[in-house]
Amino acid sequence: ERCEVVDRQPECIEETFFTCWLPGRPHYPSFGGKTFDFMGTCAYTLTTIPLPFPPSLLKSKKEEKENSKVSSIGSITNHIDNVTVTTVLSENGIVRVSNHHSHLPISLSHGKICVYQKSESLLMQSNFKMKVLFNWDDHVVIKLLATLSGKVCGMCRN
Repeated sequence: ERCEVVDRQPECIEETFFTCWLPGRPHYPSFGGKTFDFMGTCAYTLTTIPLPFPPSLLKSKKEEKENSKVSSIGSITNHIDNVTVTTVLSENGIVRVSNHHSHLPISLSHGKICVYQKSESLLMQSNFKMKVLFNWDDHVVIKLLATLSGKVCGMCRN
């Protein structure tokens, strides 16, 4: 919920989110509930967010998994508000901010982006309520405000 004043009265407004969950294997369930399979070891655009929000692009890089025939997520990169944050599977508790290693927690772009460790996962939140959860075991959860439904591009699109 978020609280705001409507007609000079405080009012709580429920905010709803939609989710794209990437289990790390070749399956990509989109915000719209469709599942796509990608076996390759490339960089994929997961989502882009349109204006009026800050320019945002979220990518995942898939790599071959040792002793396996399927690829898995090796890193995720979020370009948001002119800041690039990369999380690498093998670097638990650390992110790369414009290619410089930083230990968590960290606040970026004057508090518009917060990145911290939540249990065994990284949680990145933006001031426009985008949430990215990466658990360093190779799965990613992306949550966006439901008002963005039908407006995002990339593999997680509707």
